[in-house]
Amino acid sequence: MGEAKEIYSAPITPKTGLSPPVSCPPSQFHSPSLTRSPLLQSENGDAHSHPKSKTPKTPRTPRMSLTPRFITPLGSPVRKVLRFTKLDPQDAWLPITESRNGNKYYAAFHTLSSGIGIQALVLPVAFTILGWTWGIISLAIAFIWQLYTLWLLVHLHESVEQGIRYSRYLQLICATFGEKIGKFVAMFPILYLSAGTCTTLIIIGGTTARTFYQVVCGDACATAKPLTTTEWYLVFTCAAVVLSQLPNLNSIAGISLVGAVTAVGYCTSIWAVSVAQGALPGVSYDPIRKGSSAQSAFSILNALGIIAFAFRGHNLILEIQATMPSSEKHPSHVPMWKGVKVSYTIIAACLFPLAIGGYWAYGQLIPSNGGMLTALYAYHSHDVSSFVLGFTSIFVVVNGLCSFQIYGMPAFDDMESSYTTRMKKPCPWWLRSIFRIFFGFFCFFIGVAIPFLSSLAGLIGGVSLPVTLAYPCFMWLKIKKPKKHSVMWCLNWFLGTFGVSLSAILVVASIYIIVDTGINVSFFNPQ
Repeated sequence: MGEAKEIYSAPITPKTGLSPPVSCPPSQFHSPSLTRSPLLQSENGDAHSHPKSKTPKTPRTPRMSLTPRFITPLGSPVRKVLRFTKLDPQDAWLPITESRNGNKYYAAFHTLSSGIGIQALVLPVAFTILGWTWGIISLAIAFIWQLYTLWLLVHLHESVEQGIRYSRYLQLICATFGEKIGKFVAMFPILYLSAGTCTTLIIIGGTTARTFYQVVCGDACATAKPLTTTEWYLVFTCAAVVLSQLPNLNSIAGISLVGAVTAVGYCTSIWAVSVAQGALPGVSYDPIRKGSSAQSAFSILNALGIIAFAFRGHNLILEIQATMPSSEKHPSHVPMWKGVKVSYTIIAACLFPLAIGGYWAYGQLIPSNGGMLTALYAYHSHDVSSFVLGFTSIFVVVNGLCSFQIYGMPAFDDMESSYTTRMKKPCPWWLRSIFRIFFGFFCFFIGVAIPFLSSLAGLIGGVSLPVTLAYPCFMWLKIKKPKKHSVMWCLNWFLGTFGVSLSAILVVASIYIIVDTGINVSFFNPQ
């Protein structure tokens, strides 16, 4: 006590001779510095109770206790709470963790916006190969499986024992398996799920914007000089880049809400209109079987890859959860899981009717490139009012713009992290803008150079499948260490091993299908 008094001195009030109480600034209430001794009164403040020593004391370095003295009886649990509030100072400079005032509603908006989108429109294509029974069974199993791994990720986000929050998917997998192995197995899939998805959104968003213009313009388009496909890509990219200037993940919660509403809107309108128009004449529901048994097997695997591609967004779950406050008493996984349950209930209400209703309406006649959206324009452009077609098209465009923001956020975060790590200071606003403009137009360049990227749904689904279905299981085994041969131990080992094996088989099958049947390869020539 004596040493600490000499360090933390305070002015003495003239009337009482006692130093005034010293309080911790509000900014320190959630600071790791609270694990040290609290500010104490000066030596003069205790003059009435402890007489001064005549022999002057030599100042010594104060010994700081790990637990404040006034809460010593509760030392152990309080240390956990205080330790749990520790954050990497750099997190306050990065767009994913810059703001931590999210809630279950924001989580639902972000999860719904990232969990449903254009990839759902090709689900009926998988049914043309799998048929009714296996198509529905495969879709149901994939939905339950990915929902389980989502639960694993939500509960792996924070570690009370170590006082760490894993705010990024790559951070968690590197902490689990080591930096080299983590980056080797997860860097490319996560990179594609960010930049590749944004590129696909530019391709489909630009193409759909051109369709919307043609629907609204009508006969006047025949005389006016329309924009080329590349120019429509550019229009979409410019709009996406403008929206991307919002600073952090929490700031785009409203945009994610708009993206969620438009995704539900166009998914529902497409399958409802298709079912209302009835099944096409001569529609067939017999599974397609072409060539040898090996070719049929590869086709089935490619269809499973399409279903796996429909369930993406797991690479963003930890990032979304990182926007929430968290403590030992109020961990972030509670509101996060509430938001996830609501959003995935809505996702199921969109995906299953879209797949089942779309396959019933079009059967084997559904276009393999574009799925339900292409089928709607191809078969019902003259049967359905221009208002419905325009309404659906603009919803697809708006949803693409909104989804671009949340899928681009990990890339923005990574670019700014490189700067802040080297310079030890926040990224200035003008450099942040340059990073985001560069990313947007880089995706635009890839979209123009490889306009057939959206045709590789099966291959992409196989590559990204471990991120969704396999890696969370292995991370749970490594971090939580469930009892050997327990239910959780057996389940996670089975799902993780089966997921990695299935991913490898799907990639091989998709490459075989692409080589065997071919795709419309047109570099730098978007149609």
